Amino acid sequence: MTNPLCVYLGEALGRYHFGEAHPFGPDRYPAFLAEFERRGLRARVAVCEPVRATDADLALFHDPDYVARVRAQSAAGRGYLDYGDTPAVPGIHEAAATVAGTTLAAVAEVMAGHCRRAFVPIAGLHHARRDAAAGFCVYNDCGLAIEALRRRHGVRRVAYVDIDAHHGDGVFYAFAGDPEVCIVDFHEDGRYLYPGTGAAGETGTGEAAGTKLNLPLPPETGDDMALRRWDEAEEFLRAARPEFYLLQCGADSLAGDPITHLRLTAAFHRHVAARLAALAEETAGGRLVALGGGGYRLDNLAAAWNGVIEGLLDATQGDIEERARRP
Repeated sequence: MTNPLCVYLGEALGRYHFGEAHPFGPDRYPAFLAEFERRGLRARVAVCEPVRATDADLALFHDPDYVARVRAQSAAGRGYLDYGDTPAVPGIHEAAATVAGTTLAAVAEVMAGHCRRAFVPIAGLHHARRDAAAGFCVYNDCGLAIEALRRRHGVRRVAYVDIDAHHGDGVFYAFAGDPEVCIVDFHEDGRYLYPGTGAAGETGTGEAAGTKLNLPLPPETGDDMALRRWDEAEEFLRAARPEFYLLQCGADSLAGDPITHLRLTAAFHRHVAARLAALAEETAGGRLVALGGGGYRLDNLAAAWNGVIEGLLDATQGDIEERARRP
């Protein structure tokens, strides 16, 4: 083990955006990076470079015909990749493939033992379907990570935890019938927010019934209620005994986001990251990758994502201290 935590940084990740007038604009990565530097976190982590996914990588989750369509529309630079949220801006295929490839690289680094955990800021594109874009998401790097873990790395049980304000529908429905993919999804109740899915009664289909936990939160929910529900989530995850954890830590669940209605703080994100890292130590050899996700108020995004990094570092320090106390 050479590094406890790898953080992926680079302008290539920052190129995943849809222009100044779009909520998913070009200032998100610079806002995160400025706060990362202000907190002195670079000295505490290993910094890794972005990686672009190949067509073979993308085919782990996505229909090749869909990838070809994205490539063509990206080259043309016009129209939409979905019904109107996700513009086909020039270069979006290359930018989205970089997000996907970087998440796959983070998974591979953790699996190889080069780091114990990893964080990718511009990532967690959880709405994209196997054959379609949706909700600002072109390629679903979360789904790709799950497929890579199962098919390339031999991991059987994967836990996907999502605390973005929006339900991670692209991941949930892709694996709704898979009993070995445990999903916990905190989100604003779909009766009030896109994509309108993720009811508490959706627990998986067929032999996977009971392996998914949706936790829809009413608008204006703050940390107190979310932390009470987190205790339920933690019990659920511990019982599943996953071998690898993925965390989608969208910052649009913080108070003041312009397109959502929850009122969480960055303290919740830091708590979840630290607790998931502790759970990963119990069943998964510490293996965890965190992905930035949504978030459209820049100070919230910077606070939440850097709080996640600090939570992962808190857990790492705790691991070191615990090992030092052992005879």
